[in-house]
Amino acid sequence: MLKTKKKQNIIKKNQVHEKDTGSPEVQVAMLSARIDELAGHLKTHKKDNHSRRGLIKMVADRRTHLKYLERKDKPRFEALTKKMKLD
Repeated sequence: MLKTKKKQNIIKKNQVHEKDTGSPEVQVAMLSARIDELAGHLKTHKKDNHSRRGLIKMVADRRTHLKYLERKDKPRFEALTKKMKLD
C-alpha cells in the first residue's frame, strides 16, 4: 500500500489542474507506483499467487487507461509515456 504522503506527491507531480485527482495521468501514475511496490514484494515472495493476480489486474487497468488517453488525446498520451518512461 502507498502511504498518504507518497500518494500526495504522485498526485502533485501529475495533476492537470490544482484540484485534479482523477485524470488519466494521475491514475496511471498511481497504478505505476503500486505496480512497482508489488513487483518488489513479488521478488521476495515468489509463491504469492494472490498478489501476482492483483499485479496482473493493475497492469491491465493501467493499459486500459493508457489506451483511453491515446484514443482521446494523443499529445497528452505521448507526454505521459515520455514522462513515466512507459513504452
